[in-house]
Amino acid sequence: MDQKRENYIGHESQLYGVEEHRLVGGKGDGMRLFQVRNGLGLEFTVSADRGADIARLSYQGLNYGFFPINGYIAPAYYDDAGNGWLKTCNLGFLATCGWTNVGVPSVDAGESLGLHGKANNTPAEHVYWEKTGDELQIHATLRHAGMFAEKLIQQRTIRCSLNENRITVTDQVTNLGDQLSPIMILYHINVGYPLLDEDSVLDIRSDQAVPRNAHAKEGFDTRNQGIPPQAGYEEMCYYHTFTGEGLARIFQPKHKKGLAIRFDPKVLDTLIQWKMMGIRDYVMGLEPGNCHADGRDKMRAEGKLKFIQPGETKTFQVDLEMLEDW
Repeated sequence: MDQKRENYIGHESQLYGVEEHRLVGGKGDGMRLFQVRNGLGLEFTVSADRGADIARLSYQGLNYGFFPINGYIAPAYYDDAGNGWLKTCNLGFLATCGWTNVGVPSVDAGESLGLHGKANNTPAEHVYWEKTGDELQIHATLRHAGMFAEKLIQQRTIRCSLNENRITVTDQVTNLGDQLSPIMILYHINVGYPLLDEDSVLDIRSDQAVPRNAHAKEGFDTRNQGIPPQAGYEEMCYYHTFTGEGLARIFQPKHKKGLAIRFDPKVLDTLIQWKMMGIRDYVMGLEPGNCHADGRDKMRAEGKLKFIQPGETKTFQVDLEMLEDW
């Protein structure tokens, strides 16, 4: 931030900053929210009680994310059985899935696993923000642990530049237990209207794209094309892999705004493209992760399941850039 600009203001919130709020009423009553502005048109909301994920994001007044009809729902309502995740999911711009299961419900190693794991329904135990140099940073500690179960601690840092319209989400996960633990992570990034509509341009720089099932194969050639919302639309998913830079972009030509998602494919080796063109369920997921979405049992059977050793720390990161040209 240019020091000369500071001479013109009283409180920094005239230009940028973070404000802490709590919701009142409804199923979101009491939830802690951190509203972030960088002074360049980028604004987003971090939901401390929902995995310290990014519930809302807009750039120069244009909404980027998808927020489902559920609205804000506190994690106390979470149902971890089967597809119960859908009943209370907030999705928002970013919903983290994991850390020991991603994808469809399954039974693996004698453990019954619900849809997408518990990460997005885990409240932060310690969360605070600070201004460090030319960045606003939010720090959160989340505990994914239990007796006779995994013992993982997640340290999340969300960094927002004051000089550029960029956000970096970094997670360090440490296994504090004495047992080997599966580790699955999916950054469920959800693009919604009006950044997403039928003339939005999607560019995924993958080397290979594989349809998840026969239905997705039917739409393979038009997987990157938007359509108007459809009644009874059945979702389509594609698994992308990369040998070079992990990069996915979407651009809305009418509004001249877009988003670039970057990640290291050596760490996050799969990007799931989730195409859902339903009425009021209109969303394109661009989701870097270290797994597919067919359940932990299938990942293990395929020899693709990742693990974290006792005492080991693993680092995952996603970089987000707001675009004004293609």
